[in-house]
Amino acid sequence: MLEHDVLVVGAGLAGLRVAIEAQKQGVDVAVITKVHPVRSHSNAAQGGINAALEQEGSPDSWEAHAFDTVKGSDYLGDQDAIEIICREAGPEIIELEHMGVVFNRDETGHLGVRAFGGATYSRTFFVGDITGQALLHVMYEQVLKANTRIYEEWFVTSLIVEDGVCRGVVAMDLATRRLHTIKAKAVVLATGGAGRVFEPSTNALIVTGDGISQAYRAGAPLMDMEMVQFHPTTLKQNGALLTEGARGEGAYLLNAEGERFLGNERNQFYAPSKMELAARDVISRAEQIEIDAGRGVDGCVLLDCRHLGEDLIRERLWQIWELAMDFANVDIMKDPVPIRPGVHYIMGGIKTDVDGRAWDVNGGGWGGVKGLFAVGECACINAHGANRLGANSLLETVVYGRRAGLTAGFYVKEAPTALLSEAKMADDESRIKEIISRPDNGDRWAALRLEMGEMMNSQVGIFRTKENLEGALEKIQEMKLRYRHVPIQNKGNIFNTDLQFHLELGLMLDCAEVIALSALSREESRGAHYRLDFPARDDEKWLKHTMAYYTPEGPEMDTLPVTITQWEPTERKY
Repeated sequence: MLEHDVLVVGAGLAGLRVAIEAQKQGVDVAVITKVHPVRSHSNAAQGGINAALEQEGSPDSWEAHAFDTVKGSDYLGDQDAIEIICREAGPEIIELEHMGVVFNRDETGHLGVRAFGGATYSRTFFVGDITGQALLHVMYEQVLKANTRIYEEWFVTSLIVEDGVCRGVVAMDLATRRLHTIKAKAVVLATGGAGRVFEPSTNALIVTGDGISQAYRAGAPLMDMEMVQFHPTTLKQNGALLTEGARGEGAYLLNAEGERFLGNERNQFYAPSKMELAARDVISRAEQIEIDAGRGVDGCVLLDCRHLGEDLIRERLWQIWELAMDFANVDIMKDPVPIRPGVHYIMGGIKTDVDGRAWDVNGGGWGGVKGLFAVGECACINAHGANRLGANSLLETVVYGRRAGLTAGFYVKEAPTALLSEAKMADDESRIKEIISRPDNGDRWAALRLEMGEMMNSQVGIFRTKENLEGALEKIQEMKLRYRHVPIQNKGNIFNTDLQFHLELGLMLDCAEVIALSALSREESRGAHYRLDFPARDDEKWLKHTMAYYTPEGPEMDTLPVTITQWEPTERKY
């Protein structure tokens, strides 16, 4: 049996930031990841990271950042969490620069900023359009420098919970298929979102809701899972992201008539004051309205960067120039590129407090699992509410990653040592052997996964109805029954990705079910959740979070109040 004080599951920005901070507390830290750390999906973040950094001449403040975030969340964000992330943003930017992140600078030599959607001021710090990649490599270097143990290409199959306390994980070494029990006083989930529950998606194929489902099955509630963000600018061909940074630099969104439709009140989701820099949910709905009304171009609208000039594109947007050339055969220096809304981010996830604990230490009544922490996209600290502002996601990984690492480090120093059974490993081994032994019935996990993703996109998408959501839940139940009999073709032990992908699909089906049921239960429209049968925001009935608890019969739904500190809900306009 392997053993550590703090075990971090996931090696993206959130997980690595946890590891760096926890190790500073003088405890034994390890990271486990199913891919090489710099292949984590944080690598794909492009546009930047927000902070109201106090620089000479800047009118910005953390309070302005916080209000923009509250408004962007459509007042579903918990304002105590939002105040923390915005207040602590500036020091984190400086810390990242000291670690070695080479942010773009302006002509005066100060750190450069660009505009992002929903922001009153330009406050997005960036490294061209590869910001996530730049941060991830620097963070990985820091973890290597600290000699942190990394279990690379290991897949966690289950959390081990005994007497209501998370005591470790069962994990599979993908190189050998051998299962191991890893004992830990604190387990920190930093496994990313669940974007591949939908097809298409901007997310990497590895973004399969692993930690979300495993925590849910272990007894941790999931919060606001209906809040799934559609990014306005993704390539039709493969769902690849074209950064919001393009619009931050001044790119336009056009319909087939060459009109900047976000300024036309004919579109009910127009945003005359912010135009292309309104909140993402607003722009995505506006785009879909144009497409559905026949004013699109082959199921798309157009992103026009031509007027930005070759020099700016080469300096700040070279990656999306390459993406458009490679996958759409469009040179954005010369022509507009067809884009459409695509699933990008889940605001919901494992319910945690502001220090990443996935259990209720303050008597809030939501339960959870002691010894379990969560951070990053798999968590719902709720700094994003019903809609995340662009470039707040990278900020969340470093602010709350640091806080969770610090808290986990303190926690394990006080946590008693306990004996750990290997019964959970035996259960997982039995489950895997059963999957491997299934006879070939002609069905394939890949076909089921694609069917699930396309169904979720069509029935739990930008516009939702009771009929579609009920239909989605019925289909998910059918898929879960079918999943129990889907075989795998590869029966071997060495890097059996057939088995890994099969296990991931089971976790994704859990997430799909909770997303659809949470969407059905919220009978209003708020942020990314838009019900055609309940088109108005209803603060009287629904200024609250949805909560989903696992039962063998399916999710059990409840609610929690939203924390409001200083900004009372008002009408949200851009």
